[in-house]
Amino acid sequence: MNIRPDLGLTFADVLLVPKRSAIRSRSAVDTSTWLTSDIRLTIPVVSANMDTVTETQMAVAMAHAGGIGILHRFMPVERQAEMVRRVKRTESHVVEHPVTIRPQATLAEARVRMEETMIGGLVVTGEDGRLLGMLTTRDVLLTQDLSATVESLMTPRQRLIVAAKDATLDAARLTLHTHRIEKLPLVDADDRVVGLITAQDIIKLQEHPQATKDGKGRLRVGVAVGVRSSDLERAATCIEAGADVLVIDIAHGHADHVIEMVKMLKREFPRSPVIAGNVATADGVEDLAQAGADAIKVGVGSGSICTTRIVTGFGVPQLTAIADCAAAGAKLGVPIIADGGIQTSGDVTKALAAGASTVMIGSMLAGTEESPGAAVIREGRRYKVVRGMASLTANVARKEIEQQGEVDPDEIEKVVPEGVEALVPHRGAVRDILHQLLGGLHSGMSYAGASTLEALRQNAEFIRITGAGMHESGAHDVSVL
Repeated sequence: MNIRPDLGLTFADVLLVPKRSAIRSRSAVDTSTWLTSDIRLTIPVVSANMDTVTETQMAVAMAHAGGIGILHRFMPVERQAEMVRRVKRTESHVVEHPVTIRPQATLAEARVRMEETMIGGLVVTGEDGRLLGMLTTRDVLLTQDLSATVESLMTPRQRLIVAAKDATLDAARLTLHTHRIEKLPLVDADDRVVGLITAQDIIKLQEHPQATKDGKGRLRVGVAVGVRSSDLERAATCIEAGADVLVIDIAHGHADHVIEMVKMLKREFPRSPVIAGNVATADGVEDLAQAGADAIKVGVGSGSICTTRIVTGFGVPQLTAIADCAAAGAKLGVPIIADGGIQTSGDVTKALAAGASTVMIGSMLAGTEESPGAAVIREGRRYKVVRGMASLTANVARKEIEQQGEVDPDEIEKVVPEGVEALVPHRGAVRDILHQLLGGLHSGMSYAGASTLEALRQNAEFIRITGAGMHESGAHDVSVL
């Protein structure tokens, strides 16, 4: 029998030792970090690729905050790609492919198009792509005759203010302000529509200065894929829609089929970063990194709704797993994502101090307004449903998607779940949760005398504590109000 001599530790087993600090304010620290070697985040937080955590709204909120969201894969490919498109359309420097409509279309068709694409205006073009007019939500909002044509209510071309296709953002801002308009079509020499700049996008630039964006000013978003051959098609479709990073979503990432998938994705899509996992050992990091992974998720059985350790007997306490994997990742230049086990802002600080570049959060975000989980009322209190992606219902949902129909009851009986469904309290907006987590991280960095996350890792000194030490760490011997 082979037993490792060291003791596996998790977040509650240790504290960080305070250091001399020159930091006078919590706001004087920099929490920016690398998700991959090509993608920089302002905050080190990633929302988990779970179907009760990250869909369009969560991905937008995370990117606005300076993190990133990973869209789950438990849906048809086209739906996942459409979510990518919606995130990318949320804002940009220039809308390169504005949604268009023909002048002969009905107002009913126009309203449906606006609702489907979640936008407030349509560019009206002819068959040759030339600009004919603009139709906005305001134009159709109170109309009673939805059978009327778009042409009957649109603002015609001769009344529109336009700009050349190479107009700068500052020039566009001035034009929008001078003429008190909300949308500025960009046209080429033949008056064909080549883009659109909106006042709303410029306002969003000012509202979310730390947002995670690509080179075109669009919000960044990641997508989860599996390891089947059909997942290459999923990846291709989502990349075409604008996905910035691919995440291989497998519970046991240190496996031959995952290594092979990493190689295939890097071969087929060399410009797209690939995140692989999950692993819990340095060997797992080395094998995935050598296969081409651009970042690696660490955590086996540490999530609040995961029962892998109980069902299989396998896992590594999360803090030890992070430290071991981060040491290997540092040698290979591959960032580590600490996935699972985060319960408090102090846990975020500990995970980053142990070597992780980012933390992935699931259950803590599942109760927010932006999560897609079902809302439930219990004894007058509001909750949301969260489920592990290896739970029984998640397994059934995955089989339904793969088989494109209902699952045979005999197949359901064969499932051995490694996760559960649970309720989490409603927690308000994502920004409120992130405010608490980042506030704690900022304070933690000041206790370490660290103005950057790199300094936090260098300055970190952990001390093991007993159960009594953990009890002492929380509120005790008082009645909490």
